[in-house]
Amino acid sequence: MKRVTGIGGVFFKCEDPTKTKQWYAQHLGIPAGDWGHQFLWSDDGSTTGSTSWSTFKASSDYFGDGDQAFMINYRVHDLVALVDALKNEGVEIVGEMQEFDYGKFAWIKDCDGRRVELWQPMD
Repeated sequence: MKRVTGIGGVFFKCEDPTKTKQWYAQHLGIPAGDWGHQFLWSDDGSTTGSTSWSTFKASSDYFGDGDQAFMINYRVHDLVALVDALKNEGVEIVGEMQEFDYGKFAWIKDCDGRRVELWQPMD
């Protein structure tokens, strides 16, 4: 079974998300809007994907409990099958899987207690 197929997003907390987005736009050329920026790419010459880059307020609880300053979103091939396999392997699943028009999401905790987001994009 395929597990992770790529990086779906990089998210991090900061004191002033707008100021941070402006800094990255000015100095690194990342033109982030309200929801961050989408980097588009092709993994095999025929399948186009994207990786999100986004800032969150330091007070955000989207990354779970504690003082976690960043969260990685991993693209996966079959989220339902992967979550089932991870449960069987004793990995902590956080909350319930969610489905939107742009994909399915689930969250786990890694061996150090960091919240990790798993995303199966809709085709």
